[in-house]
Parts: sequence; C-alpha cells; structure tokens
Amino acid sequence: MKKRITSRLIGSVAAGIMAAAPVWASDDQVKIGVLTDISGQFSHESGKGAVTAVQMAVEDFGGEVLGKPIEVIFADHQNKPEIAAATAQEWYESEGVTLIGNLINSGIALSVAQIAADKNGIAIVTGSGSSRLSGAGCTPNSIHYAYDTYALANGTANELVGEGKKSWYFLTADYAFGHALEADASAIVVKAGGEVVGSVRYPIETSDHSAFMLQAQASPADVVAIAGSGTTFINAVKSAREFGLADTGKLTAGLLVWLTDVKALGLEAAQGMILTNAFYWDQDDESRSFAERFEERMGVMPHMGDAGDYSSTLHYLKAVEAAGTTEAQAVMAKMREMPIDDFFAKGGKIREDGRMVHDMYVYQVKTPEESTSEWDVYKLVQTIPGDQAFRPLSESECPLVK
Repeated sequence: MKKRITSRLIGSVAAGIMAAAPVWASDDQVKIGVLTDISGQFSHESGKGAVTAVQMAVEDFGGEVLGKPIEVIFADHQNKPEIAAATAQEWYESEGVTLIGNLINSGIALSVAQIAADKNGIAIVTGSGSSRLSGAGCTPNSIHYAYDTYALANGTANELVGEGKKSWYFLTADYAFGHALEADASAIVVKAGGEVVGSVRYPIETSDHSAFMLQAQASPADVVAIAGSGTTFINAVKSAREFGLADTGKLTAGLLVWLTDVKALGLEAAQGMILTNAFYWDQDDESRSFAERFEERMGVMPHMGDAGDYSSTLHYLKAVEAAGTTEAQAVMAKMREMPIDDFFAKGGKIREDGRMVHDMYVYQVKTPEESTSEWDVYKLVQTIPGDQAFRPLSESECPLVK
C-alpha cells in the first residue's frame, strides 16, 4: 500500500508560527517528517535520498500502523537553524508529526532534539554526527542512530596511528559537527600515542581551501585530517591533491567520508584513503537487496545515512505497533527495549543516552585497478564491535545516564 509523499513550503514556516496545542497524532493518520538538506551542500548525503529511504520503510511496513495510514512529509531546512526550529515546532505543535528524522547538520540536529523534548515528540538523527547528541545534548526524546564523531574518529585515528602516522594536523569545518569531530579525533590520537601539531578552521560555505591548505602543508604533520563533510570536504581533498600534500609525505584523512564523496572524487583521487563507516551496500545479501531497490529509485547506491533512515523508521513503526500508541515516551521505551536486527545493524541497541550501538567498519578506498564495477569502491580493513566503537557510558556527559 503506497502512501504519497508531500512537501511543505518553507517560506511560510520561516515567517512565523502561531502557537498551537501539542498533537500526538492525527485522528486519521500517523505522520512522519523528514527535515533535511534538499538543495544545499549536504544534499548528496541526505535530501531526496533520505526521503526515499523513509518512504521505502513505510511501504515495507505495510503503509499503515495502528489501523491508520502513514504519511511522510519533508522540508528543506536550508542549513538555517531558524528555519529548522520553526519547521520542527510547527510539525510537532499543529501538524500532528510524531517523528522527525534525518536532521543532517549537527547544529540543527541539536536544536531539534531539544524541541522534540519540549513538545514530547521524537527526533531520530541519522544525518548528523556530533557526539554531543548522546552527550551533553542528549534528551529523553532523541536517538542518535547511524554514526557519531567519536566512532568515526575511533576507527580512523586508531588505524592510522597504529600504522605509524602519529603527527596530526586538523583542517576543521567551523560548525558543531567539525568541532566535535576534531575534539574526538584529537583525544583518540593522543590516547593512542600520537600528537596534534596544529589546526585551522574554515567556514563551511568556503569553496577555496588554498590558504588553509598552505598552513597544513607547512606543518610537520604526518596526517592532514579533514574534519568536515559535504561539498567542502570534497573541495578540500581536491585541494590537497592539487597542492601535492602526498608528495611531501603527508596523508590526507577524511574523518567523515560518504559513499557519494568517493563517487564525486573518483577512485584516482580517493584511492587508498582510510575511512570509518556504519554501512556499505555490498556487505551481504540483505544490504545488496536493499541497495538494488534504492538504486532503482534514486539512480545511486545508498550510503549509511540512507540505510540509517530506512532502519530507524522501520524500528520506530515496530515500536509504535508494540506500544499501541504514538505517545513519545511509550514509543521511546519500546525502541530501547527492542533490538535492531536488519541489514543495517545486527543486535543493535539503543542506550539510555539515546546512542544506538552497533558495529562500525574501517574501510580503505580501492584503487581503480581493484574496482570491478561503478560502485565497487571499498575493501574492509576491520570490523569494530559496537561496544568498542562508541563512547562508553562511563565517560558520558549525558544527564540521563545514572
């Protein structure tokens, strides 16, 4: 039973919202909102792919829950916190949305997680990575699902320091995600026996990294680590290649690398790069089956955000069914109680800090000679068990952790 996807005009939302009483669910439907970047620099990591993945989960669930049809709506937050906040408030207060998903852009995700708590809705973050979402920024109403800056840094930094790449310089996107990624990676580098010799921050909208790359080039670092995402990450990797960082013995490391980034760069430029990820389409028969269906709709293979959007939506709907209600706290209790077992995660578990714990993977980008098809780009270096991949609860700053 296929349900329609509707969009909502953002302009009217940004202009202002009249206060409305909270609505837990419409009398005649269950509504899920995808708040994402449709047109900006993170659109290749979220956007239409996120909406498609959520819709696929709804269709695979059967199109209805508790005897009510499920509607998926979406909006473009344009990477503007005021638009995201206004949209989330309207959705929770007057649109009857019970779940907001994707939430790429960590500053926006942190804001919407707090709004979800205030309005007693649910926010599931798959697109954003700041580990603050399950740390100081945790809430009883939010889940950090696919990955985070700690897990990314934990995999990549430990792998490279273990290979003898001990001196690090950070080229960091100047927003919440970049800051968190640099902080988490720096701590892990030092803990593993390495050192941080410097860092520089760049505006997330910048297209010219030459001044920043000159500073990195002048450093004594073994590794120039790019703590950023989206098109600025791609531009930074291209700049590193143009400036010949590899010729000076420096390794360029991407601390968040999406499958779409590797595709955009091409194997010639990206080959050999070490990265940590939550999902790869070619992991097993289940992941390949989902990937083929996703590619039929989108024309590209899914990445960890798409897979996380599908998995988290399906888990939410199963929890609603088990709880017999869309009321947030009842559903959150069921989501924590029920394990996640699907193509995205085996034995995944949502902790009290909202962190969904599952295995993570360290990959190396293949050379052009090693690749056998268009999307055959990764080879597995190691699997990190979930209880080792994410920050332990004993180190958590989440006030919900007792």
